[in-house]
Amino acid sequence: MPLRRPLIAALVALGAAAALPGRAAEPGAAAMAGHRAGYKLALEKARDNSDIARAEGVMLYEVVDACDGWATRQRFQLRLTDRDGQEVETTSDYSTFETKDGRTIRFSLTQTSQGAVSQRIAGDAAVTPEGGKVTYTEPEAKQEELPKGTILPMLHTIRALAAAKTGTRMMVVPLFDGTSAEGAQDTTTIIAGWTPPQANAKFPPLASLGSARMRVAFFDRDNGGNGGGASAPDYEVGLRYYENGVADEMQMDFGEFSVNGTLQELAMLPNPC
Repeated sequence: MPLRRPLIAALVALGAAAALPGRAAEPGAAAMAGHRAGYKLALEKARDNSDIARAEGVMLYEVVDACDGWATRQRFQLRLTDRDGQEVETTSDYSTFETKDGRTIRFSLTQTSQGAVSQRIAGDAAVTPEGGKVTYTEPEAKQEELPKGTILPMLHTIRALAAAKTGTRMMVVPLFDGTSAEGAQDTTTIIAGWTPPQANAKFPPLASLGSARMRVAFFDRDNGGNGGGASAPDYEVGLRYYENGVADEMQMDFGEFSVNGTLQELAMLPNPC
């Protein structure tokens, strides 16, 4: 019962890189806030043909404003129980550094199953107007071309929030997040309308902020480098994002089953810049 991918889209983590001089941050980048968040994971539903009877776990996510980029880390643990009572525990430790101009990312992912390493992915990528290139160091040394229009995870979050504020309901782009050894994936993001600030007694830092719900579907690209958007998605994630980049609700759909993630703890981190 391995997880095929860790949580994507807006969840990126710790690394090191530097923005090139003269490259401006994406408009809206200043609104993204450093924070540390803890989520409880629980089974939302299992498909009729699924063997999954129970799913529970935790996810810890931290993003730090490193002035020229975002350094974040996501640690993910999920215990699955099948209908015969057998348990499988999967963990992942996912880290990246993405520069604020949205042009470079360094990434590292280690995933384990039952305590044994099942996957390692690491390397760096540079995005250009023509697409760009990924240089992998793990699981093997190789390079992959990125399709034209590729964007990186934090930039995807920023643009999705900007789209929500203007009433745009769909965003279709190739996304590279460093969780696949095969380069970029196609994504289709469906965006609900913008919600104005609402009372939030549990998490007061979010009470003064607007938010938007969105659902991101990921499609593997075929061997010819073409998008797979006409087929069923490989993976989907639904989130409610506040305008500072904090997500308090999420749903991860792995196909055979889906898991809800609920924010339990939130600490806002100071901006050192």
